[in-house]
Amino acid sequence: MIIELPDTTVSKIAKSLIEVREEGGVTALGRVLTLIIVTRHGAEDGVIEAANDASREHPMRVIVLTYDAKDGDVEPRLDAEIRVGGDAGASEVIVLRAVGAAGNNSESLVTGLLLPDAPVVAWWPHETPLAPSRSSIGRIAQRRITDAAAQPNPAEWVAGLSRHYAPGDTDLAWTRLTHWREQLAAVLDQPPFEPVERIEVHGAGDSPSTALLAAWLRLTLDAPVDWTYADPAEWAHGIKSVRLSRASGDTLLERPEPGVAILSQPGQPTHELAFARRTLRECIAEELRSLDADLLYGRVISEGWSRLAADAAPDTPAATAGSVS
Repeated sequence: MIIELPDTTVSKIAKSLIEVREEGGVTALGRVLTLIIVTRHGAEDGVIEAANDASREHPMRVIVLTYDAKDGDVEPRLDAEIRVGGDAGASEVIVLRAVGAAGNNSESLVTGLLLPDAPVVAWWPHETPLAPSRSSIGRIAQRRITDAAAQPNPAEWVAGLSRHYAPGDTDLAWTRLTHWREQLAAVLDQPPFEPVERIEVHGAGDSPSTALLAAWLRLTLDAPVDWTYADPAEWAHGIKSVRLSRASGDTLLERPEPGVAILSQPGQPTHELAFARRTLRECIAEELRSLDADLLYGRVISEGWSRLAADAAPDTPAATAGSVS
């Protein structure tokens, strides 16, 4: 069910939520958090769908604040929608469209709609403030989720993550690495227990996760990492391969095609693994499982990235990206 509230106020929206619960039996009890999504007008449907899917694992209230850069000179107005039932998964969704100056104070638009005594997570699926933790929405959130892949210059964004990092920040480029990290950790937990002498990471030019995986490996294995971007004709999206060189030979985890990976290890048969790219719903659901600060992520984007850049020659991607100001 979708309830339209044109030219409204925050107090009227809150009142309508109470009426919906009383008349339809919809309840906010059991909601574990409030997810605030800040996105541009017209781009909200995909992220609402992902949030609705994730809400089946994490019942929550979703507040979607949309804006339009072209609205600056028009009469201020706040339009809203309330979505419940089949249109909201296991959540209740409030869509706010701030027109003109009505969007100047985004914090005031959402504070009256937050669930009481519940944590707040902020998500910027598209354009992102330079320092999320110091933005008006970021200041009221325990966790702040950005997406390097959606930025105009993903490599520059990844290189600058440590400069505006605050505990509670994370990026979906890091979340998309979970399967790679799990598989590589499992490989290194098996014999032979030899130190890794050299690492190669290869991925698509549009994949900021490639750089973060290289930084994680540099930090955790303390071995030199050579990371490169593939020609788009060779590999279009995501991470292509990781090679770990040890005294007994090379371990190679490589995607010959999207959705499948081949694991090759010295003295063992090759293994074919299901390795599909993670969906937006899967990434958001994972980020909502823990609201504590991701300390490893903080170390990877600072200490790991610094080591990666320090090891690189001046003309390599790591050094170039690491020097962006």
